[in-house]
Amino acid sequence: QVRLVESGGESVQSGGSLRLSCAASGYSFTTYCMAWFRQTPGKEREGVATIDENGNINYAGSVQGRFTITQDNAKNTIYLQMNDLEPEDTARYYCALGGLGLNRAYYPGTQYCTVGAAMDYWGRGTLVTVSS
Repeated sequence: QVRLVESGGESVQSGGSLRLSCAASGYSFTTYCMAWFRQTPGKEREGVATIDENGNINYAGSVQGRFTITQDNAKNTIYLQMNDLEPEDTARYYCALGGLGLNRAYYPGTQYCTVGAAMDYWGRGTLVTVSS
């Protein structure tokens, strides 16, 4: 059973930094797409950043240059380093997993592991609050 557990969310001042973590377990496919999404009440869930098994990365324009997604394959963990946080970044941040077992010859990560991709598994989220 796939399990995604996020941590690291908290309240910070505008301009501050946070690092979110997502520990993944319960799958053994070598191809995957892992992602961070966020959602605020009354709004649709928004893709923030994605990374695949080859390290291909995609960011939403709103976080480009401020957020960095990384992965530690040995720990089956992805991270989201968030710098220069703004009140508009306030949201519940979710870790997501999809694209398990895709043949990259037909579904390259640069096209199919992006912030617009559909995901199959979700964590429960971690709350980030940025105050001005």
